[in-house]
Amino acid sequence: MAREILQHPLSSYLRTDMMPHIWCPGCGNGIVLNCFVHALDELKVDLNKLVVISGIGCIGRTAGYTNTDSFHTTHGRSIAFATGVKLANPELDIVIVSGDGDLFAIGGNHFIHAARRNIGIKVLCVNNFNYGMTGGQLGPTTPLDAVTTTSPYGNSEHPFNLVHLAAASGAIYVARWTTLHVRRLTQSIKKMMQKEGFCFIEVISPCPEVFGRRNKLKSGLDMMELFKKASVVESFSDPAKADITPDKIVVGEFVDIEKMSYEKLFHEKIAQINEREVEKVS
Repeated sequence: MAREILQHPLSSYLRTDMMPHIWCPGCGNGIVLNCFVHALDELKVDLNKLVVISGIGCIGRTAGYTNTDSFHTTHGRSIAFATGVKLANPELDIVIVSGDGDLFAIGGNHFIHAARRNIGIKVLCVNNFNYGMTGGQLGPTTPLDAVTTTSPYGNSEHPFNLVHLAAASGAIYVARWTTLHVRRLTQSIKKMMQKEGFCFIEVISPCPEVFGRRNKLKSGLDMMELFKKASVVESFSDPAKADITPDKIVVGEFVDIEKMSYEKLFHEKIAQINEREVEKVS
């Protein structure tokens, strides 16, 4: 008698031998991964043409959990790796799934110039407001007055407004959601995957065991309740006015334009040079 083998409907997109995952209870990383693989499934993305790249950080394990070619890179260098892969083979779909510290502290310079060049990579940034994996230190998105291991009396540094930074740097698609907005996030990832050029989605995610505990935000569920109360959907509003405060998180799409990607311009230039060389010989 044949025995039925139960299988998760999205298991083909995951390295099931790597499960269970290492993320803490209440962490939003699992939600982000779930939205990502749902988007891949709905688009029927060819996994043989997809590369997932992550830097150091909790969400960096995504590169090891997705059943694709992947790189878990050195800290702050995910965009540098992704740029090399995209230029070597422009036919590949390149997605970076990394954290706010990796992308905007040590990796900030790479982010700005990749967006300016409009390199065709897609960046999914999970923002939990601190360095969750390495001890809960202050990061570039930590809110003012927030307590971390390196700001025990409250943060005195003004945080980045990531969607404003991405838009000002030249990204052709910019959006922000929280882990509460699972359907909107999934649809946003789908849109991002189908665009040419540099795209950026920020996902506000709970970190109850490190950031939340130090700031008396209670459980992951309580943090999600805060997202529900504070989130305001204002699609295509001014990203410069989308600073995150305890009372308001502006979510939605901020930028959605078309612009020729760097790698397409680059390879067109190479083709023109080769054409001229052929004409000289003939």
